[in-house]
Amino acid sequence: MTLKRLSLVALFSLSVVGCTTAPNTLTVNATQKLIQFERNKANLEKKVLTLASGDTLTYLEGGNINGEPLLLIHGFGANKDNFTRIAKELSDYHLILPDLLGFGESGKPPQADYRADAQAQRLHELLQAKGMASNIHVGGNSMGGAISVAYAAMYPDSVKSLWLLDSAGFWSAGFAQDRFGDGGITSSPLLIETKEDYFALYDLVMYKPPYIPKTVQAVFAQTNIANRELHGNILEQITADNVEARAKVIAQHNIPTLIVWGAEDKIIKPETAVIMKQIIPQAQVMMMPEVGHVPMVEAVKKTAYDYKDFRATLMDK
Repeated sequence: MTLKRLSLVALFSLSVVGCTTAPNTLTVNATQKLIQFERNKANLEKKVLTLASGDTLTYLEGGNINGEPLLLIHGFGANKDNFTRIAKELSDYHLILPDLLGFGESGKPPQADYRADAQAQRLHELLQAKGMASNIHVGGNSMGGAISVAYAAMYPDSVKSLWLLDSAGFWSAGFAQDRFGDGGITSSPLLIETKEDYFALYDLVMYKPPYIPKTVQAVFAQTNIANRELHGNILEQITADNVEARAKVIAQHNIPTLIVWGAEDKIIKPETAVIMKQIIPQAQVMMMPEVGHVPMVEAVKKTAYDYKDFRATLMDK
């Protein structure tokens, strides 16, 4: 059976089964096949690295293995597959898409440091193990953007460019209390307790969400539900971690930077991009109309085109 037919069969099976209270074996298996189908389309291979701490980092690798390396870092509550759809459009680059510690298929130690510097150091260890640490382009969405900034500040001579999509960590712009918890972190809608919470968050995060059957969303929700306590701890750490001072290092080293923001972002204020431009004056800023918090999922081709155009300007210098 071809991958395309397998994907269609899996999608049909999910639509027939319907959205049950808890995903059954059929929906879980069909969802896994859909995820693998998307990875295969982008020629991404799953790998695992054991860090010096003993924790494991799972990541996807693909694209042009002889191309310049591009590290893409997902946001809070997400995982490496947030970049799977756009990976096909970025096949000229050597792609590394990790699950950050605490998310996806990577280790989830409850007492770890999940702030941007600690996550950046783990990613540096990954890149060192692959022989890529001395010459890297870095991109990140939301929390992944803050970690990208931290990475560039820690290793400025190794980072060739930055791609920041609706970046977290620039908290002087303020953030909506109803997104990050006005009655304490545990009240935040970013923390998932039921599949209905996940459905609501899916629609909140994106302005025009791509269609995913609720049976698939229910499977995705299980990981977030199971890790709600850990995610609360991580959310508390990252919302107290302002990376603005570290971003000044990016300006000092004149690291080429592309800032992308969905004009309809309901998670982090779009005016954050103005503050980022003030701190990183060499940055290009692109506002995307009718796009929410995750441009690389909502507007795949446009987001990829703009990034490749940005990279082309680096070659001209």
